[in-house]
Amino acid sequence: MSPNTIPRKSLADEVAAKLQEKILKGGYKVDQKLPNEAELMRSFGVGRSTIREAVKFLVNSGFLSVQQGLGTFVKDTTGINEPLSQRLKRANAKDIKEVRQILEMKMAEMAAMHRTGNDISKLEYFLGKRTKAANENVLSECVDAHINFYIVLAEASKNEILADLYKLFAKQLKTDLLNTCDDTAYFKETADPLSKLFDGVLREDPKKAWLWSGKANEIPGK
Repeated sequence: MSPNTIPRKSLADEVAAKLQEKILKGGYKVDQKLPNEAELMRSFGVGRSTIREAVKFLVNSGFLSVQQGLGTFVKDTTGINEPLSQRLKRANAKDIKEVRQILEMKMAEMAAMHRTGNDISKLEYFLGKRTKAANENVLSECVDAHINFYIVLAEASKNEILADLYKLFAKQLKTDLLNTCDDTAYFKETADPLSKLFDGVLREDPKKAWLWSGKANEIPGK
């Protein structure tokens, strides 16, 4: 069995992940041609359709390019062209948490300076839904309300790039929260700092909003 062979029936993303890892580690160089489909099929122990799906994924991620009649070539070995939404999927939890904390603190600070009455109404609505779902231990509703609260906070910053960037993190955050939380205990623990964050935005106090956004992130589990 080849060392690259996946010992069970593989999904295309598993093959893509292994190819991507080899590219990032320098196993393939820029402009180097990949082995043909038959060789890749033998190497990974999967069918033609799986290889094609994996290659398509890496083309869309910016790692590979297909040249008709010539083959598939390595386009990038750094990951710099990889869409952020894909990059987040292979990032470790610690890195994601640190970057998200920076974003959330800046969002809170800017929201306190630029929020509208409509933003306050939305924040209050989702904060109330979050509290109710947490108290009733309804995890899925609690996670949705939590995510929506922060998305509204991002939009209230009135910085479209910051808001769009956070929305990408929010997709990964939702998945992580649903996978790691067994109940709503974490959301109960963070209820007070989140309420104080909201109060800072309400009172147009950027220092208070920034401070309590950071406090919410200091509580383990998020």
